[in-house]
Amino acid sequence: MDKIDVLKRSDLFYELDDDQLKPVGELGKEEVFDAGTTIHKQGMMGEKIYVIEEGLVGIILEVGPMAERQVQAATNFDSFGWVAMIPPYTCTATSRALEKTTTIAFDGRDLLHLCSEHPEIGFKVLQALACVISGRLRQAYVQLLGVTGADGH
Repeated sequence: MDKIDVLKRSDLFYELDDDQLKPVGELGKEEVFDAGTTIHKQGMMGEKIYVIEEGLVGIILEVGPMAERQVQAATNFDSFGWVAMIPPYTCTATSRALEKTTTIAFDGRDLLHLCSEHPEIGFKVLQALACVISGRLRQAYVQLLGVTGADGH
């Protein structure tokens, strides 16, 4: 699939028109991850934000030195690695390819710079990013309630 077509369908760039997508697309580079590849590591510096063209990525919380729990998954046209655009740029979770995954990768600081240079792009992208974060937080709350039970215990 063409890079611009992927971006048009993504949760991060769907509000942009073709003219706005052009400079965004120029920043994106294809990266492919084999199943089992760790893309981000919880607690480490996040440098890239990704849009999945095709594949599946697990969002995993490391809850102890030898324990982890997959809390969410991202699939076609979803973005992940949003911490690369938000200081202090520290990964809040580990992301791991669950199957062979093709992505469009963006250096977070470069994308943030583009957003500040082009406010009409920046507003739409950062608003979409806020929606992505809000949705993930809402999913985490629902999952937490399911784990602790309705009475909170």
